[in-house]
Amino acid sequence: MGWAISTGANRPLNSVAHLKNGKIGVSRIGSGSYVMGFVLADEQGWLNADSSSPEPFEVVPLQTFEKLRNAVNDGSADFFMWEHFTSKKYYDNGEIKRIGEIYTPWSSWKIVASTKLLGDKGDERLDEMFEKIDKGVRHFDKNHEEAIRYISTALDYSEADAKEWLKTVQFAQSTKGVDVTVIQKTVDTLKKAKVLTDEGRTPEEMIWKHAGAQAPTGI
Repeated sequence: MGWAISTGANRPLNSVAHLKNGKIGVSRIGSGSYVMGFVLADEQGWLNADSSSPEPFEVVPLQTFEKLRNAVNDGSADFFMWEHFTSKKYYDNGEIKRIGEIYTPWSSWKIVASTKLLGDKGDERLDEMFEKIDKGVRHFDKNHEEAIRYISTALDYSEADAKEWLKTVQFAQSTKGVDVTVIQKTVDTLKKAKVLTDEGRTPEEMIWKHAGAQAPTGI
C-alpha cells in the first residue's frame, strides 16, 4: 500500500529530510498513520531501538482525515501520511501538497481468526471463506472495467485515479497461508513503534500451523 506524505500547501517543508523531530499528525495512537511514521523514521535512520532515546517525531492525534489536512495548514502538525489516491484529490485542488511517499513493508491486509475457532483441526467455514475470497479476486482480475466503475462511483475517486490505482494493485491468487518472515518484520516494526512489547507470542506461534506458513529464515 502506498502512503503519501503530505504537508500544508504553503508550508516551507519540501522533502522528507525536513521532517525529523517535527510534528506528525495521526488519526490515533497505534493506527496505520501512526505506525507508518515509525516505518519512515526507521528507513531514514532516525529510529533508535533504545527505549531511552527520544522519539523521532512529536505525535499529534487528530482522528479524521479532514482534521489532518487542516492541521498541516494551520501549523498544529507538520505532516501526515495517508493513502495516496485518497489524498490526491486534495493535491489537485491545492489544499495540501505532497512531499514524498512510502510503502508498507507488509501486505495491506491479513486474515485473522480466533484461536477458539481454529482448535487443532481448524474449521471448514474458514476453507469455504478462503475459496470465496479467491473467487472474488479472480472475478476482480477478469473485470477491471467493472471495478473502475465501482471505485469511481462508490469510493469518491475520479475514473482517471481509479485506473491509476488499479495499476498499483496486486491481489494474492491464494489467500490461505502466511509468510512468517513478513510477520517477523511487522512485529519488529511494531515493537520499535512501542505498539507491542517483548511479551506475548512469537511470530511462529501467531500463525495457524495448518495455514501453509513458510519456514522462518534468518530468525
